Amino acid sequence: MGMLFFVGIRQVILFLLTPNPAGALNRWYKHNHGLPARIIVYRDGVGDGQLKTLIEYEIPQLLSSVSEASSNTSPKLSVIVVRKKCLPRFLTETGRTLQNPPPGTIVDSGATRPEWYDFYLISRVTCRGTISPTYYNVIYDDNGLKPDHMQRLTFKLCHLYYNWPGLISVPAPCQYAHKLTFLVAQSTHKEPSLELANSLFYL
Repeated sequence: MGMLFFVGIRQVILFLLTPNPAGALNRWYKHNHGLPARIIVYRDGVGDGQLKTLIEYEIPQLLSSVSEASSNTSPKLSVIVVRKKCLPRFLTETGRTLQNPPPGTIVDSGATRPEWYDFYLISRVTCRGTISPTYYNVIYDDNGLKPDHMQRLTFKLCHLYYNWPGLISVPAPCQYAHKLTFLVAQSTHKEPSLELANSLFYL
């Protein structure tokens, strides 16, 4: 497990991340006899004020883990910050009425920042009220994926959460991470056994 360094209420930056990604890459290599060509990390729980710290501390550790695990070709890495709580709301005009946009709606201009590689995604429907979009900020990317491809991948991952038959508001890896941390914090209070690493036991 990485070491947690608390910098404020509900604000956490991870240090000493190396054992986690390195272990995951080694396990991937064992089962697939090679490393993945691309690694895409969805990082939740980071505010705008923490982006600089994230870039200076977490990304170098991730890059170090990737380079140590690969002897020949190094996988390409992308890191995307995910934020569910954001202020903008988007509506579509149908005739004389305003409605929530359909799932899969992307907003990557106008409401975004021109100096950032960011976008909003509406990935689900709501029964009442105005739907809240999820905000994504690509803070590191050497995969070279087109924005359209990155956005489509993100939307498709919102379909893959096994505990729910429909769409969720964040990519499935984020929701799995939430479930695991909740289980550890509320119930087990210790690091899960490595024998369970290949299963979704926390669901």
